[in-house]
Amino acid sequence: MSKKKRITFIIVWLLLIAAITAGVFLTSPAKGEESIQTTMRDAVLHGTNKIDFFGIEVNPAMISAISVTAILLIAAAIIRIVAIPRFKTVPGKFQAVIESAVEFFDNLAKTNSPHRNTFLGAYIFSAGTYIFIGTLFELTGFEAITTQGMPMSLPAPLSDINAAIMLGCLSYLVILSGGIVGNGIRGIGRTLKDFSLPISMSFRLFGALLSGALVTELVYHYISLSFILPVVVAVLFTLLHALIQTYVLTMLTALFYGEVSEPSEKKKKREKHKKTGENSPYNPKPTNELYESIEEKG
Repeated sequence: MSKKKRITFIIVWLLLIAAITAGVFLTSPAKGEESIQTTMRDAVLHGTNKIDFFGIEVNPAMISAISVTAILLIAAAIIRIVAIPRFKTVPGKFQAVIESAVEFFDNLAKTNSPHRNTFLGAYIFSAGTYIFIGTLFELTGFEAITTQGMPMSLPAPLSDINAAIMLGCLSYLVILSGGIVGNGIRGIGRTLKDFSLPISMSFRLFGALLSGALVTELVYHYISLSFILPVVVAVLFTLLHALIQTYVLTMLTALFYGEVSEPSEKKKKREKHKKTGENSPYNPKPTNELYESIEEKG
């Protein structure tokens, strides 16, 4: 870079910094603005900002959940009808992305649950996609009008405690189904001993996603921080939480599913003797062979 270009570059940056500084000191907060305590409390409890949904007042996160679900279903239908029939042996960029995502969750299921993983792979792929896309949804900035007539940006679906609890309980039911299919009554006992699992899953999701929203609200509230910084903070927190929470919940679900669906020792021995054909309490000789062995000894 020449000296003239370097000087121009420095001047542009100094002017930009000066403009931001002037905006910080000259801009005053809007009158009637909610206090930071009210804003953050409403982000958790959704007691003030409600949205009219066909005559029923609902939390904004419910509108986000419906929107994300519709987006995913429409995208899945389009990919299945339009894209998948055109997949080739040598994948293109879009095909490579889809196959990489499916392969990642499929390997996660097979690694943690080698005995039963077909349904598990499909579930953690669906749950992981919903968490990731749902978390990124708040970056779109879609707005809705509250019952008080104020516009607000729709939050991530899982920033509502109700949505986080439902996804945690659903994952727990999937784990329970793996225990029942793999070990029957014994599998139910294995699953129920981890009774705190749905609670930990739910609050881990809720706490992680809500913390990003609260930090962003805090940064936006103070005028001295509300230039440029909120964009960086929002994007970084959202991307970080989307990746981490997608991996954590799918990993925990696959890990516990594999643990409760693993065959018991007796079942393993029975299957082993069936494969080898050895005589055992679990695989006795057929009646004809038993008579023949007695006659030979007689």
